[in-house]
Amino acid sequence: MGYVGLPLALVFCEAGFQVIGFDIDPQKVKKLSIGESYIKHVGPERVAECVAAGLLSATSDFSRLGECDAILICVPTPLGPHRDPDLSFMHSTVAQIAATLRQGQLVVLESTTYPGTTEEEVLPQLEARGLRCPEDFLLAFSPEREDPGNEHHTTKTIAKVVGGVNPESTEAAAVLYAQAVDTVVPVSSARVAEATKLLENIYRSVNIALVNELKMTFDYMNIDVWEVIEAAKTKPFGFQAFYPGPGLGGHCIPLDPFYLSWKAAEYGVWTRFINLAGEINARMPAWVVHKTTEALNDQGRSIKGAKVLVLGLSYKADIDDARESPAFEIIELLLERGAEVAYCDPYFPEMPLTRKHKLHMTSVPVSAQEFAEYDCLVLATDHKEFKAPELYQGVGLVVDTRNAVRGATTDVVKA
Repeated sequence: MGYVGLPLALVFCEAGFQVIGFDIDPQKVKKLSIGESYIKHVGPERVAECVAAGLLSATSDFSRLGECDAILICVPTPLGPHRDPDLSFMHSTVAQIAATLRQGQLVVLESTTYPGTTEEEVLPQLEARGLRCPEDFLLAFSPEREDPGNEHHTTKTIAKVVGGVNPESTEAAAVLYAQAVDTVVPVSSARVAEATKLLENIYRSVNIALVNELKMTFDYMNIDVWEVIEAAKTKPFGFQAFYPGPGLGGHCIPLDPFYLSWKAAEYGVWTRFINLAGEINARMPAWVVHKTTEALNDQGRSIKGAKVLVLGLSYKADIDDARESPAFEIIELLLERGAEVAYCDPYFPEMPLTRKHKLHMTSVPVSAQEFAEYDCLVLATDHKEFKAPELYQGVGLVVDTRNAVRGATTDVVKA
């Protein structure tokens, strides 16, 4: 019941379905049970209305899975330390489902993964107790397409791709989702649906890597890449704008392409575009720190001992989602170089612990007086709270990774 599961549960409730939200986190279960939201862009009023109507309940008791006609799996699929798929969350969840699986149930995997996972990994687990698909139960894949904080495209309005491990499963899953979302796109198999999600994310990863590489190249030529992009956007055909940044964040683009790289190697195929894009995008936090060091040098200061404030932990603006955010690595690299580092993010009063980062810090307040205490600000996330030019007036240096600082009279360096 996280960034994917909660919005999905709500659209089914709002379509009139009774929904049970399963989660191993007791705090989430407690909040949902009293009608509260723990995700900032998911309005608490939506949760409260669904709970009050008796349509949404929450539990950590997975023995209740047998009560459900359809089970939608929305669990993390991270990468291991060597960039290999970590399907442990999926496998443990499927094991819980298999324990109560009954005739007539539909199971749909929404977690992003490599082509073949639903058929090769999930299906055998579910059939291990003797039930068969499609005779006894149905199984499909439908990739999540959540974009946290996007006010123009929602869970209900984003088209839902659906592919089953057999035609019966595809049809059942398509009928189910059609009750809650505006558009359903059935495809010929679960493998096609799995590959669709990967293509979407690889497309973005490769194009973002391209503009990140151009950003660094143009910087040596004293050319503003953002101005170049704005000019290129005036072409009415053959160009789509992508924007550089401090690195990739979120649960999709930094991780999902490597699921295909890993699987492709099984077939003796090497996905060079994916690996190159990953290499370029992974270099961006170090580039930001390089530009910060260079800018401080230009002012006659050393990075060692400098007071640096990183603005924003979220991987994108105006959300409370810091998964895979490059801000963590920027902070760690600055600390390694001897800087005194703090952060400011109104969405994260305390720095969350992640699988890779174990920093213990608390946010400083958003104020011009506070900002003026630092030698340098590094804008990693362009929250609306950071837009006011007066916030930067007393600051000697701003390193802007988002091309978002406007009207400040201080020295602004784009990175």
